[in-house]
Amino acid sequence: MNRINKTTAAAVLAVLTLITSGCGAAGVQPSAQAEVSGSMTTQNASDSAADAATAQTAVTSTQMNTLNDRKTLNIVNDKYRTTYEVFLYSYYDSNGDGIGDIQGLIDKLDYINDGDDATGTDLDCNEIWLMPVCPSPSYHKYDVTDYEAIDPQYGTMDDFKKLVTQCHKRGIRIITDMVMNHTSTEHPWFTKATDYLKKLPAGEKPSEKDCPYVKYYNFSKEKAEGYTALEGTDWYYEARFWSGMPDLNLDNPAVQKEFKDIAAFWLGLGVDGFRMDATTSYYTGKNKENVKALAWFNEAVKKINPDAYIVGEAWTDQNVYAEYYGSGIDSLFDFAFANSTGIIANVVKGSAPASSYATAMAKEQKLYASYNENYVNAPFYTNHDMARSAGYYAGDGAESKVKLAGALNLLMSGNAFVYYGEELGMKGSGKDENKRAPMYWTQDAEAEGMCDGPKDMVAPKMLYGSYEDQKDDPLSIYQYYREAIRIRNIYPVIARGSVEPLDQLNNAHTCAFVKTAEGMKPVMIVINTSESSQTVDLSGQKDYDTLSAVLTTTAESITLDENKLTLPAYDIAVLTQGVVE
Repeated sequence: MNRINKTTAAAVLAVLTLITSGCGAAGVQPSAQAEVSGSMTTQNASDSAADAATAQTAVTSTQMNTLNDRKTLNIVNDKYRTTYEVFLYSYYDSNGDGIGDIQGLIDKLDYINDGDDATGTDLDCNEIWLMPVCPSPSYHKYDVTDYEAIDPQYGTMDDFKKLVTQCHKRGIRIITDMVMNHTSTEHPWFTKATDYLKKLPAGEKPSEKDCPYVKYYNFSKEKAEGYTALEGTDWYYEARFWSGMPDLNLDNPAVQKEFKDIAAFWLGLGVDGFRMDATTSYYTGKNKENVKALAWFNEAVKKINPDAYIVGEAWTDQNVYAEYYGSGIDSLFDFAFANSTGIIANVVKGSAPASSYATAMAKEQKLYASYNENYVNAPFYTNHDMARSAGYYAGDGAESKVKLAGALNLLMSGNAFVYYGEELGMKGSGKDENKRAPMYWTQDAEAEGMCDGPKDMVAPKMLYGSYEDQKDDPLSIYQYYREAIRIRNIYPVIARGSVEPLDQLNNAHTCAFVKTAEGMKPVMIVINTSESSQTVDLSGQKDYDTLSAVLTTTAESITLDENKLTLPAYDIAVLTQGVVE
């Protein structure tokens, strides 16, 4: 069934009433059609309470569209993007085998970005992160058997070339996973090395001359933590993740050359950069060595394409992963804000004050810049290794919290990442397979294009509607995400600006900050993280006199009356200095 609630029904009825009565060309009050400034109010104070409530419901059902959608996108071609993470296996199946594939993603590119700024039917993400696409014996494909090929389950190299071409036509950059820490035990490097060791006479030392691949991995005669016995021998090999993923010896110049050549291969196909998997595991417990490994890889990539983008996964403490910016790579995933216990979730749950969101952003700017002044933060909220965020919240206001949390990620500076399906409020937790469930295009699991998902997945029970259910609902999670990304694209300073918390306005329930960047018009963002309406006195910020964009979680509206900004529960206002088109 379509997701229809009383609020939505009331909003639709009110809009239809206004249309039939001739109130506004689009069934919206004239006060909502105009930019809202400090000298105006979105609701006439002389209205009766009943009339005001009815009018407000009608306006708010389209307030985001009214204020946001009529503005022109201001896309800047740099590394500060909005990136959509795709797990091909579960995204869209083009050939009916139950497994998502490259052609399936091509078929759905218009959902991510149709290349036309004038339409309102796409997410407007302008970069895609593809999880591994190389041949692999596993469903997740993080155990590679050939770094310069496409897994047959996903299609062909020609399919991949077509994907790159179609992405670039739409202004979408594409980055792929670079798994440099380990291979599969089925990779020829490993099978040749182990075949050699199995035939090596007892007591004879392995010779790199006889088998160069024996030095591609970390073999030992002694059992140690993280090492697995090599069957049929008295040798052990390092495999920190599991026995099927033997760790590579990144000290070996031959291995380094392999990955430089691999990077050149994909860049030659038009790939725009790489997501570096498991960077803290290159040398277990040796951060300085990990930084050095990233540095030589970054240097090799940038010699080929100085504009290539590299983002690293360093799942560790923020003060530690900040050090990895010393490698020169562009970005590191900002784990401090992510997951069910990160800054975003804690603020939305109310276990941390609203003010901590701005304070944490301002603090990390200085931290990251101390290692690399040219860093580009990589905020994200969830990914394929984390429980999906729809399960973080329960009870009254849960849907509003899901929306608000998504916005807090997208309002951060840097290249913001969104995991597929989060824009629908998909559910999934527990084992990894559950977190990588099929994209929820429709409730009909047998419909064309729907994937089966990983074999051992326990299909999650969804809390919110499918894309088919949500796409035309102005109050859906999907439409909210679309608006949040749109605002990010309208105001380039949101992704590129430095954060200045407005401490005089910040408290447990409200968070206000200004974003500034050289050559860009600044914005002030005010957020209500509480379950009740909040009024913020902006008399000390009179320069920001125009309510230019909003993110509303329900059918209530945000109002600016002189210097009083009133934010309903979980809502966000973007204010500018004068009208910004």
